Amino acid sequence: MKLERILPFAKNLLEKAVTSGTVVVDATLGNGHDTLFLANIVGESGRVYGFDVQEDAIQTSIERLKQHGLEDRVTIFHAGHEQLYKLIPVCHHGKVTAAIFNLGYLPGSDKTIVTKPVTTIAAIEQLLEIMVPEGIIILVIYHGHAEGAVERDALLTYCQEIDQKKAHVLQYRYINQQNNPPFIIAIEKR
Repeated sequence: MKLERILPFAKNLLEKAVTSGTVVVDATLGNGHDTLFLANIVGESGRVYGFDVQEDAIQTSIERLKQHGLEDRVTIFHAGHEQLYKLIPVCHHGKVTAAIFNLGYLPGSDKTIVTKPVTTIAAIEQLLEIMVPEGIIILVIYHGHAEGAVERDALLTYCQEIDQKKAHVLQYRYINQQNNPPFIIAIEKR
């Protein structure tokens, strides 16, 4: 298949935005896969800030980082991503190069604990304030459940209304697949 699948496409975008020594955000730790990926890219002099509201996600992510000896590159907050502006140190405001969100629920966990459009939009707005020009925000939208569909619709409406002078917004999705496959919205700050 020549078309990139959704998650490899997201990683490809991150690799274009993140270099050694940069500051990045994993807005939804989940099982720590993106956190580990980002910790590898930022190198010893970079910093990953991770957020999650679930203790299970935090513990799984910490263990994954420890297994690879990368926990010293990551600061994890047991908090929602809508608090990132106040939790990321001011010295890193204006230096964030990338952020990723995997929206929906934590795989293998309580499916009633889901991301919400109001907090996700708040986090996006905060990121656009503290990112470098050409910084990128990647939203991986899992919408195969009721709350996911609500968040999808709210985010599509919000992102379509972002002023093009403020950011470029891209939607990457397969439109002929069944079962509501995830898709990406990428926001590049201008």
